[in-house]
Amino acid sequence: MAPIARTPKQLGEALRRYRTQAKLNQSQVAAKAGLRQATISQIESGHGAAKIETICAILAALDLELAITPRSKSSSEDIEDIF
Repeated sequence: MAPIARTPKQLGEALRRYRTQAKLNQSQVAAKAGLRQATISQIESGHGAAKIETICAILAALDLELAITPRSKSSSEDIEDIF
């Protein structure tokens, strides 16, 4: 099952997981995406001010795509994580 990312932190964790599974370091992903290593680090740490173009570049560098789906039922803890 694909990971669910509802917050910048969850998205960063998912990207980190895929990057490490691909046996790539942050510098390698940054080079493939045309970004700085520090940008990859910020996004993986859950920094919330990333441009959609930046996220798309990282997804492409990791050979991933973004799928938009209806939100599944969640617990109250998930809702609290958003705020």
